Amino acid sequence: MSMHIRRLPHHAAIAAATTPAALLNAVYANRGVTADTEVTPGLSALEPAQQLRGLDAAVSLLEQQVRAGGHILIIGDYDADGATGSALAVRGLRALGAAQVSYLVPSRFAFGYGLTPAVVDVAAKQQPALIVTVDNGISSAAAVTRAHELGIPVLITDHHLTGRQLPDAAAIVNPNQPGCDFPSKFLSGVGVMFYLLAALRSRLRETGWFTAKRPEPNLTDFLDLVALGTVADVVPLDRNNRILVEQGLRRIRAGRACPGVLALFQIAGRDIKRANAADLGFFIAPRLNAAGRLEEMSLGVECLLTDDPARAQIFAQDLDQLNRRRHTIESEMKQQAELHLDSLNLNDATLPPAFCLYGDDWHQGVLGIIAARIRERYHRPVIAFADSGDGKIRGSGRSIDAVHLRDAVAQVAHNAPGLIEHFGGHAMAVGLTLRIEDFPRFQTLFHSAVAAQLGTTTPEPEILSDGALPPQLLTLETAELLHLAQPWGRNFPTPCFDDCFNMEQARIVGEHHLKLRVTTAAGQSIDAIGFNLAEDLPLAQGQVQLAYQLGVNDYRGVRSVQLLVQTIQSI
Repeated sequence: MSMHIRRLPHHAAIAAATTPAALLNAVYANRGVTADTEVTPGLSALEPAQQLRGLDAAVSLLEQQVRAGGHILIIGDYDADGATGSALAVRGLRALGAAQVSYLVPSRFAFGYGLTPAVVDVAAKQQPALIVTVDNGISSAAAVTRAHELGIPVLITDHHLTGRQLPDAAAIVNPNQPGCDFPSKFLSGVGVMFYLLAALRSRLRETGWFTAKRPEPNLTDFLDLVALGTVADVVPLDRNNRILVEQGLRRIRAGRACPGVLALFQIAGRDIKRANAADLGFFIAPRLNAAGRLEEMSLGVECLLTDDPARAQIFAQDLDQLNRRRHTIESEMKQQAELHLDSLNLNDATLPPAFCLYGDDWHQGVLGIIAARIRERYHRPVIAFADSGDGKIRGSGRSIDAVHLRDAVAQVAHNAPGLIEHFGGHAMAVGLTLRIEDFPRFQTLFHSAVAAQLGTTTPEPEILSDGALPPQLLTLETAELLHLAQPWGRNFPTPCFDDCFNMEQARIVGEHHLKLRVTTAAGQSIDAIGFNLAEDLPLAQGQVQLAYQLGVNDYRGVRSVQLLVQTIQSI
């Protein structure tokens, strides 16, 4: 899809830059960062944990079980944020001296999303003294009630938006719960757990828990997990999250990550010495997520828990194979969805405000990816549904910036009580369950809810550009600097530039990608690649305007700069 290119405010400073360092400063300015202290702040600059509502009560619950040797059961979500958060909780609590810590990641196929009464019944068989949720639980009032009936206290740690009713848990730590003054509302599930562990360590330190035989752990040793989960969950990279991710990446580059993370880098063919956020988001997270999508996320958690490099390699190989299967399933489902949409002959006048798609043979674990792919094509919110085998369907949705997806689904639930059995999520993603016969009604109400948010606005895809890159800075040195400069991500995007080029060569590679050779106005010839832009081949001729990121091509040990094309426009 061709996108409108909109230049950011400091594009003139980009064009005037004479050195890579000056260019980087202008890039930072385009993202609201102008002070040197904001560029590379250390862990001491993190927001203080004391502002997290419910933290003291949560710490007291954990301290009691640590001191008593009680069984603490971690119940995590089945995505990468939940897996890293679960692994962090187990590793961290054990390091702090907890004698009995185990985990449970419910199957998405057997139980659906989140803590449910059925999950509590399964957990109760392990006789926990305390249940601790990670990356879920804030919408699980019925499950917490069931735990009360069984005499099991529940500590909820989550980051998702709250519903109309909070669970009656023993404690809740969630930066997005009502009354919480914690300024960074974008912590991931693993980020919330890191804060909780740090607060627990402080309490144990103050009360004399640590001794020569029970030394105080350095929790920064686990920041590789925090970085991976934060990037994988695509939460906005505000200042607080950038600190967590940057510090985690530094430890990965130094080889100080857990064996599972190192093994995943190796199986993905990524260089840990040059690790950046894109490696985590596009190469490591998909392999970890594949376990929860196709089988059981316990495989991913075990990969992150083992201290044996050989076992970590075996786990990483299994995850890689699952990811290959996932890719095959995704391709088949995407083709089915696109054939259906193509048959509708949609145009700008008939394009609906949102899409609800359903496939009776679709795989539940890949729905979110399909929703994201269709969203990219049409720039509309998308929810994809599949049968759950019990007369119900489960959906996974992805949104655009103009539509708060969870609010739209919540509006449907409010307007039609009982229509949606269960839902949860945030602005950009949602999961839900409903009866198959209610799909048409949900689709109608969902379209109306999205249309109400959009009003008279027609969502148009656009790409934000830092401006035209000076010709003398179109170099490997600049590409390397930008590669490692910051953890780029949501709300702190990878530097993107735009300019006019003459097209020398263009061909399709790997079915979906464009391999290009272009010439700058200054006569410099440079390679470029456009991932998933094969349908734009007719545009790749003559003079074109490209929006692109700078990449590094490593071919047989020879490194060179290349353009990573984001969109092509004819001139």
